Amino acid sequence: MSNPEKILLVDDEPGVRESVQAYLEYSGDFNVKVASNANQAWELIEKEIPDLIISDIMMPQVDGYQFLGKLREDPRYQSLPVVFLTARGMTSDRIQGYHAGCDAYLSKPFDPEELEAIVKNLLERRKVSIKASSESVKLEEIAQEIREIKAQIGQQPHLVTTPSPIKIELTPREQSVLDLVAEGLMNKEIASRLNTSVRNVEKYVSRLFSKTGTNSRTELVRFALKHGLTQ
Repeated sequence: MSNPEKILLVDDEPGVRESVQAYLEYSGDFNVKVASNANQAWELIEKEIPDLIISDIMMPQVDGYQFLGKLREDPRYQSLPVVFLTARGMTSDRIQGYHAGCDAYLSKPFDPEELEAIVKNLLERRKVSIKASSESVKLEEIAQEIREIKAQIGQQPHLVTTPSPIKIELTPREQSVLDLVAEGLMNKEIASRLNTSVRNVEKYVSRLFSKTGTNSRTELVRFALKHGLTQ
């Protein structure tokens, strides 16, 4: 069983805090911490960053807009999804909320099922965003390693001209894919360059792994450069 998502609920109404917390925690998918005001919420966030924040707007001392503004100014919390709850449902209020950086806006009284749906949707989008960001960093690291390999081999010309002990026959399309992999391009970029699908590129890369006996893009490029299969 996966760990429950961490939710922080900020509302000065005890009834709202209790009902929303009970509803969201019932399924076991969420662990909800509550705060009665923005200052208390900030203390909780500093101790443990939640996965999502649900905040009332009309609160004493520091209102929801000010609270959100402080969050968005801090690099640690800029990407945190925030749902605004408020009794004020005017269009101008919603626009102000979106300009402040909230991700969703729900007017009181609200259906708890709708709130749960919004929360799940935002959390799923955040996971996708985090995954994409992580993959982007990983791909850039691979590309950088490929550039370093090319530079190292470029400083050792005898390695480039060393004949391969194994005769490797590549189709024109396999050669094109190999050349682009050696440039540091990823599958999506290669697909765009060759006007084909990512799935087809994946098949060609898999074939190249099989023909060269390699298991990763960096091994493939190192092998190709060493045996003169690409420049």
